[in-house]
Amino acid sequence: MRISSTAFSNQSAIPALYTCEGKDVSPPLAWTDLPAGTKSLALIVDDPDAPDPAAPKMTWVHWILYNLPATNGGLPEGVKALPAGTKEGVNDWKRTGYGGPCPPIGRHRYFHKLYALDTVLPDLKQPTKAKLEEAMKGHVIGEAQLLGTYQKRG
Repeated sequence: MRISSTAFSNQSAIPALYTCEGKDVSPPLAWTDLPAGTKSLALIVDDPDAPDPAAPKMTWVHWILYNLPATNGGLPEGVKALPAGTKEGVNDWKRTGYGGPCPPIGRHRYFHKLYALDTVLPDLKQPTKAKLEEAMKGHVIGEAQLLGTYQKRG
């Protein structure tokens, strides 16, 4: 199972367009080679380096999606209309949707984690990352990640 983006390669810098210094739109994402039996996908984008990579204190959640159809193959840049059936979770800005990198200090790592599930989850009513991970327990049959980095220009 693989997740990739045409905007940046694994372990490389995320272009400013996808951050608070740009248009803060989601990058294009694509996935391939899902395991047999995949009924839905979940996507969690988070930053384990908050607030300072030299002294991280928390993981900041940027985007949560679940019940992505296994058949759609990815998401376009700046996705507005999510695939049918897709549900959103609440990020650490206390809202749904994508929130791009905006690190206060240093170069942070942003993990785009894709999970293949053997089920379609019930409506979790805009879950946090922890609630989604709890609901996914016992249902993850594959996972892949794409790592991007970002540091503010100024």
